[in-house]
Amino acid sequence: MSVNWNSHGLPFLPGYTFRDVTKSAFHRPQTLDYKNGYALPRRPSVGIGQDPLLSEQLIQQEISELSFEKPNGTYDYTDQSLAKEFIPAHVALDKKVLRFHGFFEESIPDSPDEEYRVRPVVIYYYLEDDSMSIFEPVVGNSGIPQGKRIKRQRLPKNEKGDHYIWKDLNIGMNLEVYGVQYHITHCDNFTKDFMENEGIVLNDAEPMPVDPYIEHRTKPQQTSFTSPSEYDTLYHFLNMDRKVLRFYAVWDESDSQRRETRPVIIHFFLVDDTVEIREVHKPNSGRDPFPVLIRRQKLPKKLKPESEVFPSCAMEISKQEVDEYYSPKDFIVGQKIKLLGRHFLLYDCDGYTKEYYHKNHPELEIKPIEIAEMTYRPQERKTVFPPYNGFGSLEDSLRNCLSLIPKPPIKNVMKMLTMGNKVLRYSARLDSQNPYDEVRRFVLSYFLSDDMISIYEKPTSGTIGRKFLEKTRIPKPGSNVDDPEFYSPADFAIGATIEAFSHRFVLTDADQFVLKYLESIASHVPEHTLDSLRQKLDVRTAENQAADSKSDEVEELSS
Repeated sequence: MSVNWNSHGLPFLPGYTFRDVTKSAFHRPQTLDYKNGYALPRRPSVGIGQDPLLSEQLIQQEISELSFEKPNGTYDYTDQSLAKEFIPAHVALDKKVLRFHGFFEESIPDSPDEEYRVRPVVIYYYLEDDSMSIFEPVVGNSGIPQGKRIKRQRLPKNEKGDHYIWKDLNIGMNLEVYGVQYHITHCDNFTKDFMENEGIVLNDAEPMPVDPYIEHRTKPQQTSFTSPSEYDTLYHFLNMDRKVLRFYAVWDESDSQRRETRPVIIHFFLVDDTVEIREVHKPNSGRDPFPVLIRRQKLPKKLKPESEVFPSCAMEISKQEVDEYYSPKDFIVGQKIKLLGRHFLLYDCDGYTKEYYHKNHPELEIKPIEIAEMTYRPQERKTVFPPYNGFGSLEDSLRNCLSLIPKPPIKNVMKMLTMGNKVLRYSARLDSQNPYDEVRRFVLSYFLSDDMISIYEKPTSGTIGRKFLEKTRIPKPGSNVDDPEFYSPADFAIGATIEAFSHRFVLTDADQFVLKYLESIASHVPEHTLDSLRQKLDVRTAENQAADSKSDEVEELSS
């Protein structure tokens, strides 16, 4: 069918159309083209079969028809305006978003540092579909879940089902969404221009409130600098540990219903100024088997006024309520003292306590007084060791008697650390009537770390070197078996005889270190011991020098 049917002046009806028999091309025009290897669309310039495009024909036809139309007498053609082009909202308002800044307050009910917290938010309004989203800026290391609070959606305005639109938003208003009230403080420039163009007057911008807790943390703390205390805690502990003042006192209960007095012992620990009071019970007295009257603690002497102390529901007295504690100056023999509501009369003390007061507090006068039969003065007595059972050393035997399960003896760790590698060595010979023992030579070693002695026999012609005596403590002959006296470096003089378990050894020589060490402790060593060592070592030194000079002369002559 030809597209020029209207040129014949016939209606476009069946039977009124004619076929162009001269037309031989019926192919469609090409609409794709390739440029630089890419397929690009191309608008066709002709129609099917090289015919003009239908749109161009219609335009030409309308122009020709309009050119023969007569204008209306009432209205001129030039007064008719063209219709405006319709643009949908999702195209006109695409990617246009209103942005408001605000905050909401979150209450903190169980925190002593803050009552509420101010959390800033950003409110986005999408003009395309009247949806909104609320976003909270993320703060690093805040410990609070932040980010997107409400995803993009239409937010309900009331219970009727209405939703918020851009006309409802303004600066300074409260936006209530899902039970949370957001307060809008300001907006960006695009939002301001858009609202003013639509005829809405925005309120003045408001400053963002500061979180009181953040402001408190950023505020510089008022620090007070005090001079360091002269009281050295570590020095006090190292020098006062296990040093205890012991007082003998009488607990006077005459004011109570019992009307009796009891003997007690008051221990004052100098390491931390604590006090312990123990009762003295006689056998079969019927008293409580636990004699501790007041457990070890710091006893308050003076309390602060009630106006300076916060009310407390605890019965115990805290450090904040105490103004002064008892010290050694408050315990004076011959006077009364009140401790935790109980009256005590101090009538005597032990020897160490008297020495302590005489050295540190000479202004305090100690006056022991005599009391009735209730007084208790334990007599100073020497520790009695159990008899030696013959197994192991004396310390092992003592440990077997002190406990059911024996423990190893206590060693002096400090002495072992300082004297661990120091050994005094002496040369000795065996004092024996056997002629074969005259050639035997021994090395006697004294270990300063544990005061033990070992004896080693040197190899000679006919004998081999071997250990003669293991490390042990050698008691002096004639000493008590239960409380023996052991050999010490003060007894090892050159020419002295040492009896070790029925064997007699005569010291003949010593190392140079022996003389050097004994001279460092000359106040604890007899003078004849040092003289014998000096004489022997000086002679040996002179002999060595003479031998060295002779060897040098021989070498010169030989050369």
